Amino acid sequence: MADLVILVGVAGAVAAIVWKKVKDMKAGKSGCGCGCLGCPGRGKKGHCR
Repeated sequence: MADLVILVGVAGAVAAIVWKKVKDMKAGKSGCGCGCLGCPGRGKKGHCR
């Protein structure tokens, strides 16, 4: 029973992370942060040190 609770918790956390990443991608945010064409931080001071 405890294994099932842990499995549901881990699966929920993974689903939340994937949902957030998809939402960020649709909003035009990039996860790389190092000068890609779609990077929202591109050209800002202190970007990609």
